Amino acid sequence: MLAAEYIGNKSFSLREGSSQAPETGEVRLSVSYVGICGTDMHIYHGAMDQRVGPPSVIGHEMSGVVAELGDGVTDFKIGDRVVVRPLDWCGECHACKAGNTHVCQNLKFMGIDTPGAFQSSWTVKSRTLHKLPENVNQQQGALVEPLAVACHDINRAKVKAGENVVVLGGGPIGQLVALVAKAIGAEVLVSEVNAQRREFAEKYGLKTVDPMQEDIVEVVNEWTDGKGAEAVFEVSGVQPAVDVMGEIAAVRGRICMVAIHTQKPQVDLFKFFWKELELVGARVYEAQDFEMAIELLADSKIDISAFVTSVTALDSIQDAFGGLDGNPSGMKALVNCEVKAEI
Repeated sequence: MLAAEYIGNKSFSLREGSSQAPETGEVRLSVSYVGICGTDMHIYHGAMDQRVGPPSVIGHEMSGVVAELGDGVTDFKIGDRVVVRPLDWCGECHACKAGNTHVCQNLKFMGIDTPGAFQSSWTVKSRTLHKLPENVNQQQGALVEPLAVACHDINRAKVKAGENVVVLGGGPIGQLVALVAKAIGAEVLVSEVNAQRREFAEKYGLKTVDPMQEDIVEVVNEWTDGKGAEAVFEVSGVQPAVDVMGEIAAVRGRICMVAIHTQKPQVDLFKFFWKELELVGARVYEAQDFEMAIELLADSKIDISAFVTSVTALDSIQDAFGGLDGNPSGMKALVNCEVKAEI
């Protein structure tokens, strides 16, 4: 068993180990592909060392194959192709008892708070697994987790077919939010300052705007005949987007806060009073969001292949992270954990 440990200072170390046998209610997976996300890049830059506690195996966007079953596991069999919903909830807190296990008050995020997927063998609780249908391959499977994030965002904002939707920020999650909205029949506009990311969105048939070159309020008003957008997603994490989100929302529009802001943003609450706006947060995902993401891929409603910027073997994980660092055109780098390295 080979694992890549984050050791701090933008560095990884490969180590040989032994697979962990599954206990009751657990399964051992042979990991196929693992995607690198924005949180992983924050870890890579040292911004989360206190939480992660290097050396540690990180990674949570993954696909794999069931290799071993623990006692009591009956919903899966050896050979099943699966993805992991990387949330470990307590089941005892008020949030869990209310059915909101995804925002458990004692939530541990697998691959951050506990060991993750950048290893050839990973043992997890069977309750976190979702099966992949035959027509969704393992590389697509590794992108189910970020797609589930977008599905959760769309569901939190209650987007419906025919509505005007504005996505503020065209990074990987913003692009996926836009595509899920488009897939259910909404009209979508992506606001993004980077030309390469605007071009990426346009290849999917999405309308774009550069907020540095155009007045986005005027653009949205013209696009919606003065109505504004029924749903606005703040995915950029910058104050200018927060400043404009209430301006471009329609009367009784819904604004979904997706981005994690490094500083507390200032919000114009008068707009919420004046237009009777709604503001909702979207933290991670629920089981139904994973199922929705898998269904969108299985039904070919979203072609996610263009998001794969690179595929790298586990022993070259350092190159995979380095290739995304400071690369605005990079969407998703995948690490192939099936390849065993010589060390």
